[in-house]
Amino acid sequence: MRTSCFLLPLFLAACAPSNATTAGPSATSPPTPGASRSDAAPDPATAAPARLAARGFGGSGPPPAPDRAAESAEGPQPSSPSPEQARLLAASSNAFAMDLYARLRTQRGNLAVSPASLSLALAMTWAGAKGATAVEMASVLHFSADQAQVLDGASRQLSAWHDRRQTAYTLRASNRLFGEQRYPFAPSFIRKTGEAFSAPLEPTDFVGAAEASRARINAWVAKETNDRIKDIIPRGGVDGQTLLVLVNAIYFRGTWASSFSERETRAAPFFATPQRPKDVPTMHQEASFRYAAVDGLRVLEIPYIGEDLAMTFVLPDAKDGLDTLEQRLTSDKLSSWIAATWHGRVRVWIPRFEIDASEPLALSKHLIGLGMKRAFDPMQADFTGMSSSPGLGGRLFIDNVFHKVFVKVDEKGTEAAAASAVGIRAISASTAPPSEFRADHPFLFFLRDLRSGMILFMGRVANPAGA
Repeated sequence: MRTSCFLLPLFLAACAPSNATTAGPSATSPPTPGASRSDAAPDPATAAPARLAARGFGGSGPPPAPDRAAESAEGPQPSSPSPEQARLLAASSNAFAMDLYARLRTQRGNLAVSPASLSLALAMTWAGAKGATAVEMASVLHFSADQAQVLDGASRQLSAWHDRRQTAYTLRASNRLFGEQRYPFAPSFIRKTGEAFSAPLEPTDFVGAAEASRARINAWVAKETNDRIKDIIPRGGVDGQTLLVLVNAIYFRGTWASSFSERETRAAPFFATPQRPKDVPTMHQEASFRYAAVDGLRVLEIPYIGEDLAMTFVLPDAKDGLDTLEQRLTSDKLSSWIAATWHGRVRVWIPRFEIDASEPLALSKHLIGLGMKRAFDPMQADFTGMSSSPGLGGRLFIDNVFHKVFVKVDEKGTEAAAASAVGIRAISASTAPPSEFRADHPFLFFLRDLRSGMILFMGRVANPAGA
């Protein structure tokens, strides 16, 4: 029998029972932000192997329904990250993003990932790793500080995103642990994930009702994403060996600081291949944006109201230049292209697009290929930080990682409830002729937090009509 862990952004991981805090209704785990406390523990699990599942996902669209019970139970939140903390967290997340994208780019068609969601979900799992397993995970995730510093930075970043004083856009991250109710989790692990990620532990009966547990988690995810992310855990994704599902979700909803007029949207050719253009609804406006034509490509940055976040578009000059662009893409390259932009008047043509994959991305083989090998190896993985008694059911290890993202771009940006809260930036006058950014062939996009530079979502549009 085997014991494994699943990771999801959503993560899916599998693990074995051990002596620690149970997830049952009477568990003795310390209270975590956003979670209610349980006081008594049920009988611990037997020695049968069990799975730990952790899933993470990202979604760009309407915000999730607020968890009022969790909000009311939240304690004092940490302050925003220091500039150095924000820079280090963004640098590690973005470097990991480029490494992972280099492996994912071989997939055909449209593609979207949320590096921030994946980094946070993997960081929650890393909090329970020890020894060489923790070292490998930190290396792949480009964590340069010690665990306490990384978790403190992540906690402060989450707090900054959850600032209720900000009403210009919606940006929030949700975390939750669905734990086997018979399993004794390590109190230190529950405390770490609770304090750093506001991830409450929710008792779940994987052993006795795996399919009902899968439905329960999927329903929670759908509710949190306003039905944008459905069936993140596929049938058979959890079973009686599953111990824990770690869920992370990042949501963004914002309106362009300079919106496109729907009256200007027209059908225009898009060259998914140089020889076969197809008409697609294409937005148009002329306004002042950050723009650059450099290194055989064009860069355009369109901020959202509030101007804390922006979407950066990178368009190769050649209609068939996407593959070459993706081969060249690194975190440093992207930073240099963005640094080359300047404010000026730009005539913009960008197709409306929506990326909504029918199936989640399975990332285990890609993470193993990047060097995260021990975490997936049942003979070498060390997750004793989650459970201090691996002998009760076998060594804990990650079984798989699933990731799913929804992104929609239209004339308004995305449907923002606070669209009118902040005025639209004035367009600066200029006597120079406007530049042109005509996205009529495949391009890349990056939704970034301008305060830190962290990439929240990234991907490519190979065919706005769907591929």
